[in-house]
Amino acid sequence: MKTKYDLLIVGGGVLGTFHAYHALNKGLSVAILEQSAMPQGATTRNFGQVVPSGMNTKWQNYGRESLRIYKKIQKLFDITIRQNGSVYLASNAEELQLIEELAAINKQNNYTSKLLTKGECLSKYSGLRADYVQAGLFFPDEVTVEPRTMIHRLQQFLIANKKLDLFSNTKAIHIDQSTDEVSITTADGRTFSANQTLICNGSDFKTLYPQLFADSDLQLSKLQMLQTKPQQNYTLPGSILTGLSIRRYEAFYECPSFNEIKVKENLDSLEKKWGVHILFKQAADGSVILGDSHEYADADRIEDLGYGLNMDIDNFMIAEAKKIIDLPTYEIQDRWYGIYSQCKTQDIFLKTLGARIHIATGIGGKGMTGSAGFSKEHLNTILN
Repeated sequence: MKTKYDLLIVGGGVLGTFHAYHALNKGLSVAILEQSAMPQGATTRNFGQVVPSGMNTKWQNYGRESLRIYKKIQKLFDITIRQNGSVYLASNAEELQLIEELAAINKQNNYTSKLLTKGECLSKYSGLRADYVQAGLFFPDEVTVEPRTMIHRLQQFLIANKKLDLFSNTKAIHIDQSTDEVSITTADGRTFSANQTLICNGSDFKTLYPQLFADSDLQLSKLQMLQTKPQQNYTLPGSILTGLSIRRYEAFYECPSFNEIKVKENLDSLEKKWGVHILFKQAADGSVILGDSHEYADADRIEDLGYGLNMDIDNFMIAEAKKIIDLPTYEIQDRWYGIYSQCKTQDIFLKTLGARIHIATGIGGKGMTGSAGFSKEHLNTILN
């Protein structure tokens, strides 16, 4: 068994796997050490919405590069990419003002978007309530993925076509660095070595360098999501983002009116208390994923988030969703939560220990959208 590589990556989520993709394209030998049988973290527990439109200018650029990468791979191998666009639905005059301002910003950035009238929104999105929507902003180039299968398909592609070595059920528990290489010991007693190591550990902050993470500004966010039963003879195309998303996503922070509108919000509302904004995405089986909420804990306090689902949050999200779209059924077939890490004061946590050990985590809710583009640039930084 080969155990020496140019690059060893700890963590097989979307951020680690796309670093592997770019390294393999450079002709490097790469292995991923994944602690589970398959990735179980935020990469597989999200909506599967790839929405550069929601990012600030810096991350929108990463997201746009991600779109190009996703579509390039999809032409070669089915990784579940569907290009069916994203829409932001404004429910009142303030949200309408924000989407109009974002449309102007997108025009300056040469990112294609189209303002939709109320009638166009109602025509395009079946079941959308006329007493909710005022207008929409549509992004035709954006895509969706099936999050529970995309990462596995991507890794299959890299194994078959790029010679990736993927070691599942392989938990890295200790790392040593010398002047010549990095050595990683795993829980089952194996040793791997490499010229460079990248740690993309998601929300696992208690195995490697726990004190480093405890002293950082990293925090964990717990998101609750629901999935309806398959909707019979019903199609909801693309990613549906609503008024609360307009008030939450970083792209809108750059709009001239954002601060004036934001300061008027009721901080005691339930959506503020639970960090709720309502999203919809129809899965390949016809079901609709909806959510989500946000509860926070420091990086070393994951237990504070609990292991249960708060049914008051779920019921609130369903009630709010029903005010937006009349689905054929709101009968729920699945409920779950995901946990991702993010920084309180930075957009991502990056750290280099010595010359050969690199950490990239805390990408927050930007992982599915931004990882492919960000990792391309970041890899060049750590290899130089």
